[in-house]
Amino acid sequence: MLIVREIFVAKPGQAGKLAKLFKRVFGHDPNVRIMTDSVGDYNTVVMEMQVGSLAEFEKSMEEYKSGKPHPSMNPEVAEEMSKYTEMYLYGRREIFRIEE
Repeated sequence: MLIVREIFVAKPGQAGKLAKLFKRVFGHDPNVRIMTDSVGDYNTVVMEMQVGSLAEFEKSMEEYKSGKPHPSMNPEVAEEMSKYTEMYLYGRREIFRIEE
């Protein structure tokens, strides 16, 4: 099992909007959590997901890179999501193996 953290530093005034967008898109998935900063860099939004393997994560990234929204996604939300990159300054990814 792996934990993947997508960490974004949002533009001023955009962190709440970005977190709400991620919550609308991914909030139904019990393996995904959306978090915002309490201590640390201002305007930080973290999307944390649990995946079974790197292969599973890579498959989801390939689907995302295809540019086609998931069939179950609301078209209005898909349109919003297509512009999420305008809400942040920079980001990074962290991947951790869960030791069991």
